[in-house]
Amino acid sequence: MRTWLLQRLTAIYMLLYGIGFAIYIAKYAAVDYSSWRSLFVTPVANIATLIFFLSILYHAWVGVRDILIDYIKWSPLRFLLWIMVTTLLIALGVWVTMILYSVVRI
Repeated sequence: MRTWLLQRLTAIYMLLYGIGFAIYIAKYAAVDYSSWRSLFVTPVANIATLIFFLSILYHAWVGVRDILIDYIKWSPLRFLLWIMVTTLLIALGVWVTMILYSVVRI
């Protein structure tokens, strides 16, 4: 029940972030490097973006895990695929965090 609820909450957050980001783009038409950097150097936007990407990764992890459980019946293969997906998603999370942190440091 907890993973189901967290997946729904991450979906709601991603929707709200996407709407807010689309409104920001439509309002400010940020298309050059300096305007993008000025947006993501603010802590609120940076943290909101980090939460957005972590929500995507968690949402994907739950979805892929459920697909693996439902459709891969051979346990060793399911476990191997689950480990591979989890490792990939963790690596992507670290990468996004490094990118967002580098914007703040510069």
